[in-house]
Amino acid sequence: MITSDKSVRDEFSTLAHTAERAANTARDGIGQGLHDMSSGLEHARSETGNALRQLASESDALLHRGLDKVRDASGQLREKSLHAKDAATTYIQHEPMKSVLLAAAVGAGLMALVALFSRNGHNGR
Repeated sequence: MITSDKSVRDEFSTLAHTAERAANTARDGIGQGLHDMSSGLEHARSETGNALRQLASESDALLHRGLDKVRDASGQLREKSLHAKDAATTYIQHEPMKSVLLAAAVGAGLMALVALFSRNGHNGR
């Protein structure tokens, strides 16, 4: 019977050691998992910050390019309108009668359109 009690104690002792080793392995695994997760989150935070900084920089550059394009287009429009004004002034100075007749024809055409639209507006009511 002594052998049987000793055998049971040995079994319990072996079982306790096995459980302790399993607990240690689980604790180590959990610790490593938490460390890996922490490292992954830190890397993701760093990458997100870098991406946001790059996005802000690219947005700023795009804004400046857009403003430059608007400025250039505005300058070109200004030059074209000055050229058209000069061309019209030169034409009026060289062809005053044609200019007066052309202006009268354009004015008459606009008045005819206004009259046409105002008549259609009253008929629709």
